Amino acid sequence: MAEILAPVEARLRAALGEPDARAAVTFLGTDRFEVLRFIDGDVVRYATLGMSAQPMADPSDPFADPVKGPRAELVLSVRAGLADTDQVLRKLAVLAASPQVEGVIVAPGASLDLGEPLWPGAPFSSVLVAESGGLVEDLELAAPMEAVRFLPLLPMTPNEAAWKRVRGAQELQERWLSGGTDLRDPLRASVALD
Repeated sequence: MAEILAPVEARLRAALGEPDARAAVTFLGTDRFEVLRFIDGDVVRYATLGMSAQPMADPSDPFADPVKGPRAELVLSVRAGLADTDQVLRKLAVLAASPQVEGVIVAPGASLDLGEPLWPGAPFSSVLVAESGGLVEDLELAAPMEAVRFLPLLPMTPNEAAWKRVRGAQELQERWLSGGTDLRDPLRASVALD
């Protein structure tokens, strides 16, 4: 695990700078998950560390490969000082643990629902998983392991999450773009939907 997580943390530091805080969470029967906080001007970024230690696989597959399979970490970016977003640390650890606990394979276009606000007063209880490669480049690992993808999380209001289930992730992202939605605003209202 350390041979994977050390270069993952190094990639995060190279892209986002030095973390100013970190929290660790361990769930019964899982590895330890950390969430690192990075401050970049008026934006605070939270990144998981530990999700990529094991490849994601269907837990019902008796022949799941312990080496091959997709690996990822999660990155959430929000505007600083507008809400108590540090309360998201445990929620991000829960999302990072979902592949081990629930057998969820986290991939771009997926919705992850917590069933409760991401932080106190947040209008969001779920996130849309976006494509990797923007903020933090994928990290290639030695074969046969797959690269670690750093997947951005985009908070969704309940209305947006419901609309996404019907219309798809691409259409929701297009709606955000055409509406000029500030996806980093921790208190933003839902985008106008049909």
